[in-house]
Amino acid sequence: MLEIARTRVGVVTASAAANALDGLVVPGRAFVCRTADDEAVLLSTPQVTDEVVREVSTRLPALDPDALVFDTTDGWAAITVAGDGVRASFGLLSRLELPDPGFTQGEVVHVPAKVVARDGQVLILAPSMWEAHLQDRVTKALGGAGRLETRPWTVPPR
Repeated sequence: MLEIARTRVGVVTASAAANALDGLVVPGRAFVCRTADDEAVLLSTPQVTDEVVREVSTRLPALDPDALVFDTTDGWAAITVAGDGVRASFGLLSRLELPDPGFTQGEVVHVPAKVVARDGQVLILAPSMWEAHLQDRVTKALGGAGRLETRPWTVPPR
């Protein structure tokens, strides 16, 4: 049976030259998603987001003085789908091919999204303005009903 939960996740956006992002030492409490040549999104548990911002804001400008680092948590809504058959069930939400494990981005339930897959679990991030739509479409497509429980996200082991 699948479990669907609203998810609290810290989101830090880092913009810099590609070689600077390539050389960035990512804090151990963060999971990095390379979204473009000059942009990375770092995901963390909400309690350590400020620390991730501080560490990346210290490290990245040493590699690119024009680098920008922002806490963009409020701009994102997240849902986690977990359980047996989650990878197959994801096909009801998107045509994206899930990495095994890892990060991808594209359309999920007809909105732009970022997706982190790991064993038995998929995190879906969408712009916060789509939160109600994301929750509604995911729960309807996967047979869920009722109010979603909210849980914090945990960083996958490296």
